[in-house]
Amino acid sequence: MRQAMTRAGWHPEAVIDAELALVELIVNAWQHGKTTSPIVLLVMGGSTLRVSIADESPALPKQCTPADLAESGRGLQFVEGLTHRWGVDPQENDKNI
Repeated sequence: MRQAMTRAGWHPEAVIDAELALVELIVNAWQHGKTTSPIVLLVMGGSTLRVSIADESPALPKQCTPADLAESGRGLQFVEGLTHRWGVDPQENDKNI
């Protein structure tokens, strides 16, 4: 993803933000989707990058407000802060984020 975005002329900060969001979504698929090998789809067109991560769980992600000292629970807030928009596309037996 980094190489494709860099070749397409994306600003380095946008590349870093995209990488961080991608890593967070993959880790969420491992931890919460119980998926050892999530499917990652990257589509780039003009100034738009769409990243989809498919996991095997039908459970939809829920954004929560963790306690101040909690060690986890901020992943979707992190993704929201790094991206322009995020969402979930529920499928019959799984989902795409």
